[in-house]
Amino acid sequence: MSWYLYIVRCKDNSLYTGITNDLRQRVREHNTNNSLGAKSLRYRRPVELAYYERFETQSEAAKREKAIKQWTRKYKLKLVEGFTLKNSSNFSGPVAQW
Repeated sequence: MSWYLYIVRCKDNSLYTGITNDLRQRVREHNTNNSLGAKSLRYRRPVELAYYERFETQSEAAKREKAIKQWTRKYKLKLVEGFTLKNSSNFSGPVAQW
């Protein structure tokens, strides 16, 4: 099973970083489900997937998440700006439809 570190961009242009083993489902939960999505995102919907990395284990993903959460917004934006979802065959197509 793969694990993902992800960054979503919120409607207020803030960034949220997390990990999951089902990227599509997690973005959907953040946008629609008050009991499963992150509480901090409830009033910042909709969110849009801006970046992700794939890992073999939850531990690896969590370590990367911890590192990125310590970064300034400036560095996170540089990471996001250099990434395009179009280059990924696993997650092509409109993210908003997830």
